[in-house]
Amino acid sequence: MNVPFLDLKAQYETIRDEIAEALNAVLESGAFAGGPFVEKFEREFASFCECEHAVGVNSGTTALWLALQGLGVGPGDEVITVPNTFIATAEAISLTGARPVFVDVDEGAYTMDPAFLEGAITPATRAIIPVHLYGQPADMDPILAIARRHGLLVIEDACQAHGARYKGKSVGSLGDAGCFSFYPGKNLGAYGEGGAVVTKHRSLADTVRMLRDHGQSQKYYHSLIGINARMDGIQGAVLSVKLKHLPAWNAARRWNADLYNRLLADCPVITPPYEPDYAEHVYHLYVVRTPNRDALMAALKDQGVHCGIHYPLPIHRQKAYESLDLPLGQYPVAEASAAEVLSLPMYAELTQEQINLVVHKMRTTSAGMLAPVGCASAV
Repeated sequence: MNVPFLDLKAQYETIRDEIAEALNAVLESGAFAGGPFVEKFEREFASFCECEHAVGVNSGTTALWLALQGLGVGPGDEVITVPNTFIATAEAISLTGARPVFVDVDEGAYTMDPAFLEGAITPATRAIIPVHLYGQPADMDPILAIARRHGLLVIEDACQAHGARYKGKSVGSLGDAGCFSFYPGKNLGAYGEGGAVVTKHRSLADTVRMLRDHGQSQKYYHSLIGINARMDGIQGAVLSVKLKHLPAWNAARRWNADLYNRLLADCPVITPPYEPDYAEHVYHLYVVRTPNRDALMAALKDQGVHCGIHYPLPIHRQKAYESLDLPLGQYPVAEASAAEVLSLPMYAELTQEQINLVVHKMRTTSAGMLAPVGCASAV
């Protein structure tokens, strides 16, 4: 039996009829660019995120970029974030003309370590982007407290954390804005590209709405220099269908993660994910740490178990950001984790039999290359 890293077809089979009905409604209406299906999803997603406003756009990258632009971040500014994230977090900062500044992450949760934050603030600092990585909320209370003391904006990168909660509150609702991606593999994924900015501030929502539509305040009257970043009607309709199922899908991911945790609990060469007391992790990715990661991943692939690496090279070590001139060793936790993180198969439809097989293959494979070994037996 092969175990894929992700199986989008398995999810589709559970909602096939609902999707067909939604797509037919869009086709019958002809509302393909923006329009009522996007507006309906925006209302639903704003409510889901416990925010007053949601603005649908064409990707999570664009959501971050337009949120920063809408809040006035631009050339000469610095924005603090983390180096162990998808490059889109830093790209969005750079696209505004601002400079990304990095702080290291917590050893257990792999999210922004607030202990390093204040030391990175300069007179040029304008905003902070904590990343809710892998579906794990960052520790927001100390981040928000530091931001308030220094008069800084907070934009949550929640692109991997649809439905995650911090101390009972929805991620995306805690800062000045929250940004989401609806890339197909996300917990809430479109059938193409998509993203959203959520906020409690009407002025920001209005500005982002203009920026996503060529800066129009009304048709052919352009108050700002914007771009074409609209969400299309098909994605809005699909996301409305999927949003109804997201709580159950997230619960299934958490059940799967708990099973993985129990089966890997006494395996000293595998470090399962850590979920702090303040967090409700939604496991967009189930990420373990292990030495000899690359060899283990290759051996598992040969046995039909497909894994991923998120992410193999921190942003400050990427060629695209070599101009920042940040040396190796600058962010030791992010750098060490990049060499050891391994994302195991994780999706709501993953079966207990598949998880048992993944753990069994990991146990038997690691026994030949890593010592000591003493993993729990599969159940």
